[in-house]
Amino acid sequence: MKKLIGFIVMCLFPVVAFANPITGLLERIDKGASKKFVIEIKKDGLEDYFELSQSGQKIKVCGNNYICVATGINWYLKYYAGIHLSWNGMKAKLPRILPPVKQPERHETTLKERYYLNYCTFSYTMAFWDWNRWQQEIDWMALHGINMPLDIVGEECVWYNLLHRLGYTKAEINSFIAGPAFVAWWAMGNLEGWGGPNPDSWYVFRLSLGKKILDRMKAYGMRPVFPGYAGMVPHNAGKKLHLDIAELPLWCGYHRPSVLQPTDRSFQKIASMYYQEQEKLFGKADFYSMDPFHESGQTGSMDLASAGKAIMAAMKKVNPKAVWVAQGWQENPREAMMKDLKPGDFLVLDLESEKLSGWYPGKYRKSGFGQHDWLFCMLLNFGGRVGLYGRMDELLDHFYLAKTHPSAAHLKGIGLTPEGIENNPVMYELMTELPWRSEKFDKISWVNDYVFARYGVRDRTIQKAWKLLADGIYNCPASSDQEGPHESIFCSLPSLNSFQVSSWSRMQNYYDPASTEEAARLMLSVADKYKGNNNFEYDLVDIVRQALADHARIVYNRTVADFKSFDRKSFNQDSRQFLNLLLLQDSLLGTRREFRVGTWIQSARKLGATPEEKDLYEWNARVQIIIWGNRTAAIDGGLREYAHKEWNGVLRDFYYPRWKAYLRMLGNVMDGKPMGNPDYYAMAEPWVKAHNTYASTVVGSPVDVAKGVFVKAFGSY
Repeated sequence: MKKLIGFIVMCLFPVVAFANPITGLLERIDKGASKKFVIEIKKDGLEDYFELSQSGQKIKVCGNNYICVATGINWYLKYYAGIHLSWNGMKAKLPRILPPVKQPERHETTLKERYYLNYCTFSYTMAFWDWNRWQQEIDWMALHGINMPLDIVGEECVWYNLLHRLGYTKAEINSFIAGPAFVAWWAMGNLEGWGGPNPDSWYVFRLSLGKKILDRMKAYGMRPVFPGYAGMVPHNAGKKLHLDIAELPLWCGYHRPSVLQPTDRSFQKIASMYYQEQEKLFGKADFYSMDPFHESGQTGSMDLASAGKAIMAAMKKVNPKAVWVAQGWQENPREAMMKDLKPGDFLVLDLESEKLSGWYPGKYRKSGFGQHDWLFCMLLNFGGRVGLYGRMDELLDHFYLAKTHPSAAHLKGIGLTPEGIENNPVMYELMTELPWRSEKFDKISWVNDYVFARYGVRDRTIQKAWKLLADGIYNCPASSDQEGPHESIFCSLPSLNSFQVSSWSRMQNYYDPASTEEAARLMLSVADKYKGNNNFEYDLVDIVRQALADHARIVYNRTVADFKSFDRKSFNQDSRQFLNLLLLQDSLLGTRREFRVGTWIQSARKLGATPEEKDLYEWNARVQIIIWGNRTAAIDGGLREYAHKEWNGVLRDFYYPRWKAYLRMLGNVMDGKPMGNPDYYAMAEPWVKAHNTYASTVVGSPVDVAKGVFVKAFGSY
């Protein structure tokens, strides 16, 4: 194992890159695209800006840094060329001669910090990404103005080396560091070891990947946020290392790592060792992310003021100019911990600003974040769940309110902090444009422009469909406390009162399901015209998927009413229709790789070097999206199906049999047999432990299958 440690410390992984990162970006979008643009980096005032103009037959994009130039390129592609680059497609065929910029267009912003990612994203979405997928994501960041991304890839290697120096054995280290699909909650101090033990090759791979990611981010001029040291130690560190530790309560049934008391004389020593190991592998950072007591509820015997000072002091020894970044979530950051910290040294990510969470006087705080800087963030997605969702009106209202509200005086930028990505691109496009739009604008006008950017056409039928969505499912009101996408009844735990799927989703009925049905019907009515349009086909499948899920909820409620009315004939008919809708949904989702469980599982298996490693990674992938944890964590801790996915394959092979068994049981009750008490955890384990193959390749035409599915579900379109 010492050889592995030495290898992790010393090896370098060269990355081939273009001297100018914008050239590489454009060439990855479309070969030869860099020859169609003139790029100029020019300081022009104190604000970040980009400017579009014409230079012969080329488009000139000027900005004060590479990120602003990339943002300008994205703006041009969307609003002049009708080309939208998103997670479902980062390549495009540009016209031979680009549409001209007839009048120079300039956008500026005083919001210079534009943050991206949540610890959870690294597990719910990014757990099994390779360099190719990461390269696309970093390009996406640049195009959307992100200059401050969270970067935790390779953090396992830092801790491996740290714990090795502290005298922990390989087995002890691997019982502490979590597996690939659960790294996020280990890094936040919520659990130890779940999903592991990791093979030696995992650490080598993560170090190589982490270095490539860091090099590309820095080439763009991004300033990555590294995980800092806030006192986390293995739960047995008190006895093993004779440390004064604070033990925290269980997290969803899991034993948490302990927290080293800041007054312990070893705190600064271990913190220094941590930063030394991090610097050997990845260098120093200007920002360090630390969240003591994340979702702990309690802080044990910890002196919060002393903890804040000790954490800050250890960070400042590494880089005197560094800033501590903390997540504003529930009670965190604790006021007692941050009150004595100097302004400018502490930056709060207000994770869910679209709901007026931390910065606005309310439940957790009376005066925002006091003298400390903060970022207006949008959380949007919980658990990486599939579903249309947004708070368009609230987002616009609250962002422009924050620009003038006294409690928001220290606003420094924006952030995207979703638990999972690769869904609802419209909301991320809206959010990342806000810093560049000084005045509040009309939502529907913006949506119409988005539709042009997304599909390259101005079609009134499509605009009408999107207006229904923008005023309906994408407009969750302030009166609703829903968190994350509107969940599918297909994934709900079968019962006579099935509604939400995941714990804590707070899902509510805030829109008319007829609106998603009508939006799907409108999209289908013009679908033949846009066959082959990648963005249109993705959205068509997603919107029809939502319409089917909403319709199935109505059919489910009819089925329950049939059962309670003891109407066996209607029960048989409605329960059969419900199950048929579920299978129709599965076939629809099979037409896009983004909605296939095979894409997730194959990406996991691909990373394994041996059959045993492939099986471990596949188990990580499967368990996360179904039961999440062990029996205690899943049931008593509430984690069961927190990260559920309405995906092809898992619908057919897991959710369909579960619903079929439950509906059969209800039928038996109507025949005079006793009501059973299904063990849903036991029902899930066989699928979680299986290794049957799921392909990532699509089956069928999205347009043709969507039309056929919709007709079978609704009668016509």
